[in-house]
Amino acid sequence: MKKFISIAILAFIVMAVVGQAMAKNGKGTNATSGVSLQDKRKADYIYMQAHALKESDSIAAYFDLIKYAHKLDTTNTAAAFYYGYLLLLKDNSTKEDMERGLALMKKHVDAHPEDYYEATYYSDACITLGHNDLGLQVMEKLAELNPSKTEVQMRLAAAYVRNEKFEKALRVYERIEEFEGESIETTAYKAALCSEIGDTIGAIQQMRNLYNTAPANVSYNLVMSQMFNQYGMQDSAIYYLDRAQELEPNNGNVYFAKAQYYDALGDSINYDKEIYNALVAPGLDVDTKLDVLTQYTSTQIMRNDSTDRVNNLFKVLVEQHPLEPKVHELYSMYFSTMKDYKHAVEELGYGLDLDPTNAEAWQRLMVVNVMDENYPKAIEAAKKALEYNPENMDLYRYIAPLYYQMKEYDKAIATYDDALAMVDSVKDNELYSDLLGGKGDVMVEIGDTIGAYNLYEEALSICPGNTSVMNNYAYFLSLSDKNLDKAESMAAKAVNANPNNATFIDTYAWVYFKKKNYDMALFYIKSAINNADEPSADIIEHYGDILYMTGDKDEAVKQWEKALELSPDSDILKRKVENKTYFEN
Repeated sequence: MKKFISIAILAFIVMAVVGQAMAKNGKGTNATSGVSLQDKRKADYIYMQAHALKESDSIAAYFDLIKYAHKLDTTNTAAAFYYGYLLLLKDNSTKEDMERGLALMKKHVDAHPEDYYEATYYSDACITLGHNDLGLQVMEKLAELNPSKTEVQMRLAAAYVRNEKFEKALRVYERIEEFEGESIETTAYKAALCSEIGDTIGAIQQMRNLYNTAPANVSYNLVMSQMFNQYGMQDSAIYYLDRAQELEPNNGNVYFAKAQYYDALGDSINYDKEIYNALVAPGLDVDTKLDVLTQYTSTQIMRNDSTDRVNNLFKVLVEQHPLEPKVHELYSMYFSTMKDYKHAVEELGYGLDLDPTNAEAWQRLMVVNVMDENYPKAIEAAKKALEYNPENMDLYRYIAPLYYQMKEYDKAIATYDDALAMVDSVKDNELYSDLLGGKGDVMVEIGDTIGAYNLYEEALSICPGNTSVMNNYAYFLSLSDKNLDKAESMAAKAVNANPNNATFIDTYAWVYFKKKNYDMALFYIKSAINNADEPSADIIEHYGDILYMTGDKDEAVKQWEKALELSPDSDILKRKVENKTYFEN
């Protein structure tokens, strides 16, 4: 285990060493600064010690030593700079702290404008805090001192663009080309700046100048096509695409560029054709092909277009790369989106056969099986994921509830207990609270409500803002008609924190129902239905119950019938529909 000397001990040692050294050298004072030579030397020493800690994990110690060095010698601009920089980075820094930090950084940059890294840090900090003009001034000075340093000149150009000084930015890129030569990057920047100032002809000429240096360069042809496409000059755009294809007939990037061109025109036939050509082209690497197919699949799903074309393209890719796990994983994701869980599981299985150590893939397999309500297989996959990623405590959040769904309550409780034994209730209080709440849900199910409520109370004492625990606690209190005021308070807090959560809103409605406040119950149950993507049988049943109590009995029966379609095994729903009357659960 790595050990760190505490900051108090470290500071004491540093001061003791420096103090001894200063005792030997005397206590002279700098007449102009008002800081004693002893404090100056001490500050220098502490500053060096702080930077020795910079690369360690002891960031707190680094901050405290820098702060102490600055306190000893406020004229030490290096210590002031890094104290200011750290003020900006601290999680709990206020706006005032950040502005103060910026002022401290400025002292050093004004005194040492040649310090490259400090100047760039300061410029970035100015931009972050909205002082673009100050950031620009720093970069202008730094660029003046480093006329041939490309990175500095690029930063200066970007600063000009942020301040909408496009002509000056253009001049900077021209200077860069004087010592770097023309490139796609700088020419594209120059063309974009010409466009920004309304000089379309200049933008085109910039790109033509670059193109004419190597007209047989495929990348240059693609850039020319993109530019003309941007300006709505489709004939010129397709000319350069065709030219690129003549130069490299098997370049998959060219086919993909053509697909994008046809997609922008709304030509779905040629779009599909070029996507197919891109995927079968030997020159396109598998990762790019996966990106292409992901984009294509997303587009087709959004358009509710034919799934046959997507399936055919996936089959082509699988045939080309049968031993590539990522291909099978993407195909599985597509099947999951289409709610074809059988084939989603099958493709994930192929991928895991090729790479059985992929913990994320095992976790995805678990999720797909949950979606398919195949809980035993989901647990099996989750346990495999744990073998390869034993530190992933979130997996326990899946496994225990799955046992709960299967009514294997002893295994659910044992799983929660195993997880609780491994979690620190202080460091991971949210997770610990969730696990306690989950165990409480199981205790309710086995009839131990006292034990459950004790667990809920403990969960909320550890993490008072745990809205999931509040919701479940409130719901179970309402079911037992106990402490309804407390249930209402917790349900209200859960809904206020999650105003679009249909489950939480349903609980709130049900608490009002139990308190016989049917108007409020009706208001919130309608809100729950509106916020649910697909209202559950429970929510619809509650809607029917509330309608019944408000006197709308015919509509109540209709809602019970809808709920029964979603939950055909519910005896209580069958009784409500058959007898056309409300029954307690």
